[in-house]
Amino acid sequence: MAELSEEKNGSKIWEPKIVAFLCNWCSYAGADLAGVSRLQYPYNVQVVRVPCSGRINPLYIVKALQHGVDGVLVSGCHPGDCHYISGNLVARRKFALLKNFMTHLGIEPGRVQFSWVSASEGGRFAALIEKVVKDVRALGPSDKLVKKGLYLSNA
Repeated sequence: MAELSEEKNGSKIWEPKIVAFLCNWCSYAGADLAGVSRLQYPYNVQVVRVPCSGRINPLYIVKALQHGVDGVLVSGCHPGDCHYISGNLVARRKFALLKNFMTHLGIEPGRVQFSWVSASEGGRFAALIEKVVKDVRALGPSDKLVKKGLYLSNA
């Protein structure tokens, strides 16, 4: 489930596990630019590259939360810049509905976040990741949807 990391005095502190679904054409390229530019951002984000943010099934997000992920980020192209014309607008509608549904289930809205990042915005990507990690860390470990006995490996 959640990750524990060593603090300087030897005590354990909780670190959230976050999955980021990134559009191949913009957000993933922005993440790549952040890496190439050697921008620092938290290590506890697992990136999943997808062809388009509009192709992400909301069930993937629910499943991630069931398997012990503490937060999910979905990031796509800015409106008007989608490689597939309207995929990012489809994604925006899907995830607005999903966030409302999650609220009805008692899941905090900050656990699932949606953003736009272009290929040239490496700095914006790094800042976004820091914000998501900070927001999820403030919410604490997610346990509402977690299926008992299922844990993510540290791989």
